Amino acid sequence: MTNDARPLAVFDLDGTLADTAHRQHFLEGPKRDWTAFFAAAPDDPPLTEGVRLVLDSAEECEVVYLTGRPERCRRDTVDWLSRQRLPEGRLFMRRDGDRRPARRTKLDILQRLGRSHEVRMLVDDDELVCDAADVAGFTVVRARWADPSPALKDAQEREGRT
Repeated sequence: MTNDARPLAVFDLDGTLADTAHRQHFLEGPKRDWTAFFAAAPDDPPLTEGVRLVLDSAEECEVVYLTGRPERCRRDTVDWLSRQRLPEGRLFMRRDGDRRPARRTKLDILQRLGRSHEVRMLVDDDELVCDAADVAGFTVVRARWADPSPALKDAQEREGRT
């Protein structure tokens, strides 16, 4: 680990900083519309509790964003972060076509980050991601301030979509 680097505060987006409730209907039913689900992301309202925590964390930490959103959503995601006036930070996204569960993709990135920096905390709403990070020795803040979506949870775990 580098001694001169600020510790990292790692934040999920959907359900942690961004309220996805208005686009959940695209994931319900037998045919999920992923294109529409991600196309609606720029209209996500911010989640007050998550925004407050990321702003507070930026005082002592380097902020990193870690999302299961696919890489093809990068421009919309960067624009959304900027519109919310959230701290600048590196943005790690799921590679297009990567269908591994979020708990695996995110833990892989966390472990890579942890080899060169102190990871002060991970803030995420996905309980399986939080459990995996906790078992791996990371400090976890469970974002429980948004209404959980069973369809999104299934998508994160079984379909590797977000």
